Amino acid sequence: VVTRTGLEGGALYALGAPLREAIARDGQAVLHIDLKPDLDLAAIAARLAKAPPSESLKNRLRKALGLEGVIPALLREGVPPADLATPAALAQRLKALPITLTAIRPMERAISTAGGITLTELDEHLMLRRLPGVFAVGEMLDWEAPTGGYLLQACFSGAVAAAEGMVDFL
Repeated sequence: VVTRTGLEGGALYALGAPLREAIARDGQAVLHIDLKPDLDLAAIAARLAKAPPSESLKNRLRKALGLEGVIPALLREGVPPADLATPAALAQRLKALPITLTAIRPMERAISTAGGITLTELDEHLMLRRLPGVFAVGEMLDWEAPTGGYLLQACFSGAVAAAEGMVDFL
């Protein structure tokens, strides 16, 4: 999903840890996106070759491949103009569009966060090994949490496990 502030969505959430690490280490991460995963490179090039070269990029993409919305703008932003002019080069870019990521959203805009207490610091009831009687769940833990209802369910389930551990501890 392309927003005013960047990219987001399930695929990016799944890649969160390596993307964050690359940005922290290198100042950026280059993500290659397949904009037409249902077609192979040859099929894309063949469809683009049939489009009249006099048409705009936007029209060629829409008519030949059904690609609309922000895709022409993404291509113009990240692809040399010469690669937009020939069907073979454009097809290659559509199969692996490079998007350079330079930052992650700030903490106050986060859906979920990474970092926290490592799981090895906890026992099977989510009690801190070094601080008996102290339990940790949810966003307190260092785990790549899925977002939405999955995150909530994991937090609730962790809370039940911790509560059962508290009863046993007491």
